[in-house]
Amino acid sequence: MKFLPRVLIPLLLLASASAQAATIEMNVNGLVCAFCAQGIEKQLRKFPATADVVVSLEQKLVAVSLKDGQDISDAELRRALTNAGYTVKAIERTQTPIAELRERLKQGKP
Repeated sequence: MKFLPRVLIPLLLLASASAQAATIEMNVNGLVCAFCAQGIEKQLRKFPATADVVVSLEQKLVAVSLKDGQDISDAELRRALTNAGYTVKAIERTQTPIAELRERLKQGKP
């Protein structure tokens, strides 16, 4: 870093900060009851990088909010849910705060 021009350092920091996802949203098949939601939430909270978890049975959505500067790989998430008996259809990393996602889900919006 010592040899990088001063202009590049803020750009690199900005790029790495924006690469961090605030929330990981997953479309999951096999969610049928509140017991499923509790089991998934418990499983995902075992990851040290997990800040919060939201599970929507209606939307077949599982979302994980990450702690600042931490991450969970797609492969780890997929493995955890697959081992619990669910099928992960898609994984998307977004900047949507989990509180906003939770509110949208309460209103019945995906």
